[in-house]
Amino acid sequence: MLRSLYSGVSGLKNHQIRMDVIGNNIANVNTTGFKSGRVTFQDILSQTLSGAASPKDNVGGVNPKQVGLGMNVASIDTLFKQGSLQTTGNKTDLAIQGDGFFILRDGDKISYTRAGAFNIDKDGTLVNPANGLKVQGWMGTTDQDGNAKVDTQKEAGDIVIPLYKKDPAHETTDIKFKCNMDANSPVEQPDWTAKMRASAAVTTSIDTYDSEGAKHRMILQLWKTGVNTWTASAAITDIDQGTPLTQDVKGGTPNTSSRINLAFDNFGSLRSVQDTASGDIAAKGKLNSTLSFNVNGKKQNIKLDFGNAGEYNGITQFSSQTTTVAYTQNGYGMGYMDSFSIDDSGTITGVYSNGRRIPEAKIALANFINPGGLEKDGENRYLESNNSGLAEVGLPGSAGRGKILAGTLEMSNVDLAEQFTDMIVTQRGFQANTKIVTTSDQILQDLLALKR
Repeated sequence: MLRSLYSGVSGLKNHQIRMDVIGNNIANVNTTGFKSGRVTFQDILSQTLSGAASPKDNVGGVNPKQVGLGMNVASIDTLFKQGSLQTTGNKTDLAIQGDGFFILRDGDKISYTRAGAFNIDKDGTLVNPANGLKVQGWMGTTDQDGNAKVDTQKEAGDIVIPLYKKDPAHETTDIKFKCNMDANSPVEQPDWTAKMRASAAVTTSIDTYDSEGAKHRMILQLWKTGVNTWTASAAITDIDQGTPLTQDVKGGTPNTSSRINLAFDNFGSLRSVQDTASGDIAAKGKLNSTLSFNVNGKKQNIKLDFGNAGEYNGITQFSSQTTTVAYTQNGYGMGYMDSFSIDDSGTITGVYSNGRRIPEAKIALANFINPGGLEKDGENRYLESNNSGLAEVGLPGSAGRGKILAGTLEMSNVDLAEQFTDMIVTQRGFQANTKIVTTSDQILQDLLALKR
């Protein structure tokens, strides 16, 4: 009799716990990055009135007689299924499509979250504006040649987005060419005047930069001087007057001219480059010349890269329309970081007024073998526990970690229809358990009335 009373009490208490979890889910239906919970039940140990008996020769076996002592909460699980994604247009709002957590730091305390409503503070640090916790990742570095790199092998740290930072000027040291010279072009004749030569020449140009970031136009003229042979003459605008401008193929004797000769084979690939004055020739590997001149009292050298010998990755000669392109150079003027963008790999790229796009940082994500084992710490944050496993920190989109979507937030994964249905079922379960208590009480009253 009393067993049924206490069974009903256990049902009331634990259905109330389930109702608490459902209420919390519904309360957080619009909480960014919230993950819903669920309650599962299990029965409590049963009291054995008589044990089981095995079959004998004359009688069969007997099953055990047991009375259950009620029910208990088996688990309260956090369901980490993907929430719907909402576009916000705010570039520091981040959502994870797939598995993983953003990493937040508060001094030495590390926590994890799916809520990516971030912003930058007055120091440029990427933070959660609700509590000031700092988002973790890897900062980039720039070498003396202006090449940017983000080392993701070191320990993750605070991310600082240096808005309006200066990008120092870098002088041009390399120009690459990709073009085709028409094999049917007319060959220079001995009676050609300079004007005739200029009219037959193919001209390409590109802006270059000195060490102070000033622009200088590099002009290269090419004209055909023989079978499979062309001459290339270089010039630079706005350089120091009275100083020589030379173009030299790497060799023993410096070239005193601004011209070199280019020779092609019968298959259209560049075979060699040669100084016109010294006769030095290069016919293996990368074929290039060094353009030397003075600007602002300082000598500047620019390597002109014409491609590899016997290959088709630079200048070629085919019976096709001439296309002359100096397609890239590595110099630039000074600029300021005007804005930034975040891509799906978590790379924060600074956009500078000089046209440069520099990777400033990468956002780190953490993954866990058992994310359900994380402990909730409030404010949409989780902490490692003994059963979650250690955080596996790495780049978005790698080793099972999801991708990052900028300008987007992950909404709560609470399904209202499911929660309302569970609420009805829980309410009916609670009501049924109240009947157990009231009926057991009535039986006790009837027992007490027997003496009257």
